[in-house]
Amino acid sequence: MLINLSNHPSSGWDSKQKKTAGDIYGEIIDLKFPSVDPHASSHYVMETAKKYFEEITEMLNAHSHDGKPLAVHIQGEFTFVFNLVTKLKSAGIKCIASTSIRNVKEIKPGEKMINFEFVQFREY
Repeated sequence: MLINLSNHPSSGWDSKQKKTAGDIYGEIIDLKFPSVDPHASSHYVMETAKKYFEEITEMLNAHSHDGKPLAVHIQGEFTFVFNLVTKLKSAGIKCIASTSIRNVKEIKPGEKMINFEFVQFREY
């Protein structure tokens, strides 16, 4: 099972990313990434990470294992991600991020179209 905790629901992933995730992890479950206010305190970020840690560990414990590995795909606001990845890894939970090629096409001055081409999952 792969828990996708990012601002990009798996329904919007390209076919290569979905197939890779499915082949390795089986089921993909999307978990909404929190909106982290840039004015929030470090304490708030740590408490939010603690709540997500508890929710994720409950989800993983409740999941019936199908022989595939368990992991959390996590990308987003840096301090939240750092705090949560630290907690998850200390509990022995694998955390991964997507790598991609960033293709930029300038449409007109000041306007760009950006397309990300999935390459692989990389472990934290």
